[in-house]
Amino acid sequence: MKRMLSFIITVLVLTGVMVFTTPGLLDKVRLGLDLKGGFEILYHAEPMEAGAELSRASLQKTAESLEKRANALGTSEPEVTTEGTDRIRLKIAGVTDEAEVRKKMKEPAVLTFRSAAPGDPQGTFSKIELVGSDFVEGAAEVQRNNLNQPEISIKIKDKDKFAEITKRLLGKEMAIYLDDQLLGNPPVVRAVLTDGTASISGNYTIDGARELADTINLGALPLKLTEKYSQSVGATLGKQSLDQTIKAGLVGSVIILIFMIGMYRLPGLLASFALILHTWLLIAVFVVADFTLTLPGIAAFILGIGMAVDANIITNERIREEMRNGKSILSSVKAGNKTSFRTVMDANVTTIIVAAVMFAFGTGAVKGFALILIVEIVLSIVTNLYFAHWLLTVLVKAGALKKPKQFGVKESDIRAL
Repeated sequence: MKRMLSFIITVLVLTGVMVFTTPGLLDKVRLGLDLKGGFEILYHAEPMEAGAELSRASLQKTAESLEKRANALGTSEPEVTTEGTDRIRLKIAGVTDEAEVRKKMKEPAVLTFRSAAPGDPQGTFSKIELVGSDFVEGAAEVQRNNLNQPEISIKIKDKDKFAEITKRLLGKEMAIYLDDQLLGNPPVVRAVLTDGTASISGNYTIDGARELADTINLGALPLKLTEKYSQSVGATLGKQSLDQTIKAGLVGSVIILIFMIGMYRLPGLLASFALILHTWLLIAVFVVADFTLTLPGIAAFILGIGMAVDANIITNERIREEMRNGKSILSSVKAGNKTSFRTVMDANVTTIIVAAVMFAFGTGAVKGFALILIVEIVLSIVTNLYFAHWLLTVLVKAGALKKPKQFGVKESDIRAL
């Protein structure tokens, strides 16, 4: 009685949770460009000055600059990622003027130090005093002052120019901008600096100081972006792809569930419940981990479902083989679960290894496919091996499954021991 009660409570609670949360989860799944429309560009980055070295920090800061520009243009949730040592991938959805966005994205990041011009409102700095090319490349670095507070040291190429600026702005603020974005609170010029070096101090954390130093180094050595690859998907085509994919998925899932129940009776029904739980958990992972659902991702999704179905079929067939050999119901379930577990785990582990290699060496859609496939397999192990096996064992021990025909095995097929 306790086993049956635990089974009923488990199934009812999980069913209730899935029914009430699924609509909200589906609304929160982030769709890729191939499903909602937009365009994708892969840039090759290189220093604008010949012979200069491209650093990882410069590449990362350029990517952040691209994301800020895309946000400023009012685009919907731009995705900007770095790939390798010299590539940046940009994905933008809901763009009306693609040509304008392309033009804006390719412009190098512009670093400026500005002061307040006569007539500027409070907190506005319109007069450009220094630009990125005025700074020594890669010279900005984080140090600590006498109070052990982080500060950024910089070097200027033209000492006389910097001396004139600091003399004129002594006691005044000089703001730092990347493109048209103000970076932190404007520092105050506290001395006339004649040797071309300066320290920027303030209420910086060590991470904030490093970020500002990287930004100044980026401005001193802006990167040239060359478009290597692009893909554009219309919103109508994206919606059509999504609708067709959902329809195909629903039809396929219904056919699979009918097959499982018709072929394996009550154990097939339990396997179908585990498959539904598996699918719900994957959707929840998409939302919690903020994954982006794309067509390759859906392909991995479907492949994972197929592997999960295969795991259930192997388990139920092993159980039926044990019954045909004359073993009792409980012995057949235990032996079938044990032998199928090794087979299914071997297949899953080898697939995870292949997917891990794809993720490590692939890019873009290949990485996404591999990651989703790995998550799928892990969830399949949890739901279709451990959870489905537990449900079936509980029902057998509770006495709900007593006859071989409840497993789809005919009495005439059972051989005496």
